[in-house]
Amino acid sequence: MTARSSRHPRTRQLRRWAAPAGALTLACGILAGCSGDGSGTPELVWYTNPDAGGQAAVAEACSTDDYTITTQVLPQDAGQQRIQLARRLAAGDTGIDLMSLDPPYTAEFADAGYLADIPDDLQQKFSEQGFESAVQSATWEDELVVAPFWSNVQVLWYRKAFVEKAGLDMSQPVTWEQIITAASENDGKIGVQANKYEGYSVWVNALISGAGGQIATGTDAGAEAEITIDSDAGRAAADVIETLADSEAAPDDLSVSNEGTAGATFGSDAGAFLVNWTYIWGNYGDDQLGGDIGFARYPQTVEGEESRPPYGGIGIGVSSSSEHQDLAVGALECLTSPENQALNAELTGNMPSSEAGYAQPAVQELFPAELIALFQESLESAAPRTPSPYWSDISGAIQSIWHPPSSVDEDTPGESSDFIGEVLQGRSLL
Repeated sequence: MTARSSRHPRTRQLRRWAAPAGALTLACGILAGCSGDGSGTPELVWYTNPDAGGQAAVAEACSTDDYTITTQVLPQDAGQQRIQLARRLAAGDTGIDLMSLDPPYTAEFADAGYLADIPDDLQQKFSEQGFESAVQSATWEDELVVAPFWSNVQVLWYRKAFVEKAGLDMSQPVTWEQIITAASENDGKIGVQANKYEGYSVWVNALISGAGGQIATGTDAGAEAEITIDSDAGRAAADVIETLADSEAAPDDLSVSNEGTAGATFGSDAGAFLVNWTYIWGNYGDDQLGGDIGFARYPQTVEGEESRPPYGGIGIGVSSSSEHQDLAVGALECLTSPENQALNAELTGNMPSSEAGYAQPAVQELFPAELIALFQESLESAAPRTPSPYWSDISGAIQSIWHPPSSVDEDTPGESSDFIGEVLQGRSLL
């Protein structure tokens, strides 16, 4: 396999999912590929994001007489994962065969020529197998460049006793305005991700997508992409953030809130609503809150317009510098099979990227049936972040202008549009 020459540089119980991942690292030189088991069998080195052992178990399950697959664990922070991989791939390091990639970096790595081609037949298989949001996140310039492995999606978590007191019907779609009003009038707090980090950009993107807009279009033009955040959809997103920040529903730590602190707010006596990922059930579900946790579709940005929940996950790519490209590409089919998506989910709580993965009995046992159905419904309409080789710059520019939440107003989308353009053209620095 060769890289695309046209590319240019640029635990099985839920409560155990958070087990330390560092202990799972297998011994292997950090700057060189492993030499195998001494029998001459090729060794494929898979650089993974930290988890509770799911990827290591999948690697073992997919090792064959023709090759073994071992894992190296990347840093906890997604940005540091990107930096480590990009530096080594840019240097042509042959010690990476496979890599787990966060969706916002897929376009960047593909555009830079770091990813080996996936044959058309496998592209078709992975596309037919995956949820639409998973496939979108794995695609660049109309080609699937990584194999979707697991997918995450945010839903609206709520305290049943609180919504009963507030008189809110959660069997029907709710808007951000409705939950902010309900929380404000009933001494409740809403947990969101609004620190100056990637999670805040995820929220902004979901709000804009939920209003029918996009942050940018024509991103295959690179730095010449059209920035479209200054729109009615952008202003609708800004209105939600401004309304929450100015309300009694905003937690005191809003401007530094992340997934963990937002969960803590939700678990407190003031907890009312929370937007967060699937793992929240493992922390607060069953009897953790006395059976008081409920769940519903992500809130609508605009009443009557379908919400677009945030999408996260992991795709597996093959390094264009790998000395075992053919073997590594062939291994993708096993690594991302529904059975191994289920094995990973069972050990980590990171849910499959395909309906067939969800259909596996082990996955069906992880959550209540109605929550499983909500996850799948949400994945079908989830909003991936704008695919662009410059997403890191776009996201950083959004964070600079939209943070803190208390500063957001109707002018914010226009200001951020100008700043994104300046950053992409090299006229301003983040």
